[in-house]
Amino acid sequence: MKKIVSLGLAAAMAASVLTGCGGGSAQTADTKADAKTEEAKGSEAASDKAEGTATAEGMTEITWWAFPTFTQDGDNPAGTYEQEIIDAFEAKNPDIKVKLETIDFTSGPEKITAAIEAGTVCDVLFDAPGRIISYAQNGKLVALDDMFTEEFVKDVDNEALINSCKSGDSYYMYPISSAAFCMAVSKNALEEAGAMDCINLEGDRTWTTEQFEEMMKKLSEAGFMGGTVYCSGQGGDQGIRAFVTNLYDSSVTDPEITTYTLNDEGGVKAMTKIKEWVDNGYMLNGSAYNGGEDVDQFVAGNTAFTTLWSPGLASQRAETLKENGIEAIALPFPSEDGTPALEYLVNGFCVFDNGDEARAEASKKFIDFICNDEEWGPKNVVKTSVFPVRQSMGDLYEGNEDMSFYASLTKYYSPYYNTIPGFAEMRTYWFPMLQAVINADSEPKAALDDFVAKANQSIVNAQ
Repeated sequence: MKKIVSLGLAAAMAASVLTGCGGGSAQTADTKADAKTEEAKGSEAASDKAEGTATAEGMTEITWWAFPTFTQDGDNPAGTYEQEIIDAFEAKNPDIKVKLETIDFTSGPEKITAAIEAGTVCDVLFDAPGRIISYAQNGKLVALDDMFTEEFVKDVDNEALINSCKSGDSYYMYPISSAAFCMAVSKNALEEAGAMDCINLEGDRTWTTEQFEEMMKKLSEAGFMGGTVYCSGQGGDQGIRAFVTNLYDSSVTDPEITTYTLNDEGGVKAMTKIKEWVDNGYMLNGSAYNGGEDVDQFVAGNTAFTTLWSPGLASQRAETLKENGIEAIALPFPSEDGTPALEYLVNGFCVFDNGDEARAEASKKFIDFICNDEEWGPKNVVKTSVFPVRQSMGDLYEGNEDMSFYASLTKYYSPYYNTIPGFAEMRTYWFPMLQAVINADSEPKAALDDFVAKANQSIVNAQ
């Protein structure tokens, strides 16, 4: 574990990272996967005009655009595993032809938006509720109500997760897997700093804000930099936002997910405390860091914890951690009473309304195969590196202690606010607010009031 001897050195490190990454453009934990996406050779690219017509008598053709969510075997390029799914589906459904195009997290959202406007969008998209539900709110998707059978909803047995797939009274995203976002600490740094007694390794590993602050104090006294308050770009904002809200039991929105409320007493207290931690050197001013760069510094051993972690990230960064001799311990976010409220990932599928009922029905059949086929369903869940939404699939990671811990966090899912109208616009205000506070450009209360005002206006703008 590398010690950061001064805040000045840490700031210089942050500046060098920014320069090397082209000005801090938005990144997510999927950055490396994005790079491979451009190299995909095993997938048959859809044409610029996503035509899914009848290619022969009795044959229906659909298109699937896939973000790099499935892990690939070995060094195979993005899309290789997805093509295996297609081959298996087509073998069982010879009357349906599926064309695949892999897209990345950098240019993919803009590509989808442009295709929607041009009337050339795909039939099937594999994504998350934040974007999918916004498409539904704009009237671009086929309702999937017939797929949400009583048996399926009962099998999922998680109201928050089910509601994340809805817009109004209808369902528009069919989920396959899910996992909570959390944080991770370096066991190496904590052991050297004598701070292992500050964390809880029993059960769900819940802990308090007081314990967290004591951990940072010990790390600082031993010469370690804690973590970064990353606030550049946009990617990974779900991590640092959940960190803020958990510290003193604040909430991004009201329970009904109708209005933003982060300027409450707990939110102001959290931002005040974070500014204090930056000022005393417990945390690094991350104005030059995006989420991906924060994780980079953690796995390199330059920081002792990261507030952006998940089972998928743990899997993606396992080799780097091993190379650097770092053992990462995943933990839920600390909270004042020790009961976290976690944001979470949901992976799922939607069907765009291209005015062709046959394509829509073929698309739903394809989605059902991916998620529920006896052989491919569990296999596909594991390839997302997270957990099945269907309880009946059981433990797909039997004997894996780390994955058992991640699975235990599902009980702490908070209301899924990512589907609130104007969510995408709200995100653009989040990091500027953080920057204003930690750079002393605004007092915490004033910064949060301004953020909440703009965020609530984004709801109005989206109506």
